[in-house]
Amino acid sequence: VPSALINNPAPEFSLPPLEGDGVGLSSVDVKVKDKIVIVNFFASWCGPCRVEHPALEKLGQTDGVVLFGIAYKDRPSHSISFLKSLGNPYAKVGTDLKGRNAIDWGVTGTPETFILKDGIIRYQHIGPIHDVEMDSKILPVIRELQQEKAL
Repeated sequence: VPSALINNPAPEFSLPPLEGDGVGLSSVDVKVKDKIVIVNFFASWCGPCRVEHPALEKLGQTDGVVLFGIAYKDRPSHSISFLKSLGNPYAKVGTDLKGRNAIDWGVTGTPETFILKDGIIRYQHIGPIHDVEMDSKILPVIRELQQEKAL
């Protein structure tokens, strides 16, 4: 089911970090100019999230891309352990303890990934990203968006 948010601004949000006080990730972060922003909802208890993790590490190293994570309905200590054991590909991580932010984004489950340009949601990927999806869907969307003129 295609997201109703495609070609609309990302929802307004402000999420706490995995550790400490303050803001871990907010709607201001996803409105980066001159970069493609990827927002990935994940959880330590999500088996498919572990499967897609190598793909996220590649995305996090892609030129012109910034990758953010949102820990969905997960204890911060569990999310921290998950990222310490697999590596942390995210520039920033916010904690969505109750799942309210996920509802605003229209998330149906984890993992779920959104690609944005200039704060506008341009693509949604439901489920884990494997090498096939990376090559056939994700990277082509990123390349296309990088070639577009600024809105």
